[in-house]
Amino acid sequence: MDARLRAVCDLMVELVREQAGLHEYDGHVQDLSPDGIRSGLAGLGGPAPGPREPPSSLTPPGSPGSPDSLGPPDSPGAPDPHDAAHLHIFETALRTVYGDLEMHRRNPLPHLLNLDLCCYDREYAPAADRDRAKRAHLANWPDAIDASVRALDQVDAPTARAVLDTADSLTAVIPPELAGTDIAVRARSAHGRLMARLKHAADHGDPRSALGERDLALLMGAPEGIEVSVSRLADRADQEAERLRALLREACHRLVPGCRPHDLVRDLVREHPPADAVLDRARAVTDELMAFTRGRALLPHLDGEVLVGPTPPSRQDTWAMMSFAAPGEPDAPSWYHITLPGPGWKDEDAAEWLTVFSPAMLPAVTAHEVVPGHFAHARCLRRAGSPVRRILQSLTFMEGWAHYGEELMVEEGFRATDPRFAIGVCMEALIRVTRLACAIGVHSGAMDVPEAARRFEADTYLSGRAARAEAERATFDPTYGRYTWGKLALRDLRDEARRRWGDAYSPLRFHSAVLALGSPPLGLLPSALAEGRPERPSRLLG
Repeated sequence: MDARLRAVCDLMVELVREQAGLHEYDGHVQDLSPDGIRSGLAGLGGPAPGPREPPSSLTPPGSPGSPDSLGPPDSPGAPDPHDAAHLHIFETALRTVYGDLEMHRRNPLPHLLNLDLCCYDREYAPAADRDRAKRAHLANWPDAIDASVRALDQVDAPTARAVLDTADSLTAVIPPELAGTDIAVRARSAHGRLMARLKHAADHGDPRSALGERDLALLMGAPEGIEVSVSRLADRADQEAERLRALLREACHRLVPGCRPHDLVRDLVREHPPADAVLDRARAVTDELMAFTRGRALLPHLDGEVLVGPTPPSRQDTWAMMSFAAPGEPDAPSWYHITLPGPGWKDEDAAEWLTVFSPAMLPAVTAHEVVPGHFAHARCLRRAGSPVRRILQSLTFMEGWAHYGEELMVEEGFRATDPRFAIGVCMEALIRVTRLACAIGVHSGAMDVPEAARRFEADTYLSGRAARAEAERATFDPTYGRYTWGKLALRDLRDEARRRWGDAYSPLRFHSAVLALGSPPLGLLPSALAEGRPERPSRLLG
């Protein structure tokens, strides 16, 4: 790997290991201590090079070479203008997130993901190799946790409270065969130190969780190569919410003329299956969506296998997720994971959670996670034409693409005779746009977490535990409005493609051009429609 790309990967160990499939990082954890972050930032190429310090024992040593081996976007000899711009944006983003904003001091989530052992459960390599990597990873917990405890000195109370359950669940996946070993004993002891740090923050941290508009704009915009106007993005979110409410009213009227959409939606989501039937229904709708998308020739490279199963214990803070065969791995089945209520759940909490898997909702969730969403995107990532495009993945594009794909299925006529699918897509979209509104509200200081929970209950079908979980996510995932933001950027780009290409436009042509870029920062999306050098990134919303 090029030294400049390697330096970026060394600051994104958890992401590139799992999403890009760089398994040379297996068994390793990233040094997220203040010194470790400073060392990693010093090794980045681009406009602010500095002497690279010796690699931390927590991160596998690379061979840095010249930090300017790819050069900034306009340097002579850069192998590809788009890829150079893509890499440059990621370097700038890391400097912003870790240098300017110091998010490793504020946010426990990267520290928790750094410890997670679930990345070794998917069958990307022989079981013995993955077991050795899991054992080595667990053995590194004490050093990694000590680094995290040193870093996490600015965690506010709402954020700490929101992640306590997820943090506590990390030890649930320690392999039973290691239970009495010194490795496990030391790991559990270290985990106790981390929990003590988070509980202290939950009890004594700042009661406010707002980053402030400036920091939120930087946190959103830097990874996308875009200057974000939070107020303009909030206005766009309000416009999108109104559009979605109109679509929902229309779909509800087709199903039950004269109904009140809010009442109908509440009735529809109550028609959820029992927990033990959810996985079989998810398998059936996966097959149906796959056949429809292939029959319409909407996407390139739609191959591979999807398996459906329960979500690993340490990742049950979300309803469903896709664990795909990553670009750097040998091809293997991908997993569509679904979170089912646990045995300790109250009946009313379990019923509220299962509403996501009602006949109105499960097809929309599956379109997002499988096809044309994350699974289909991952099949294209495997074919992306350069390491930069395969490895450096914009989360906003990734989630925006999957969200865009939900409404694409409505537009193309999937289950056209059953308005419940369109209703489910609108309901999902209203959750996503409410995330954007609540992220802006919480981090601008306009609302607190209880107010955000009430917003979810008022603007979506969520209530109780599910609404609280969505509101709390704003604290530790401040950019979770990326679903709607990325979708809007793709819809804007599609409008421009239709204008430019005229009769030569087709969904397959547009989707192929976009997905050939991998998972690009939003500021580089116009390159999908351009010839030659990438167009300059947008300075507004995307």
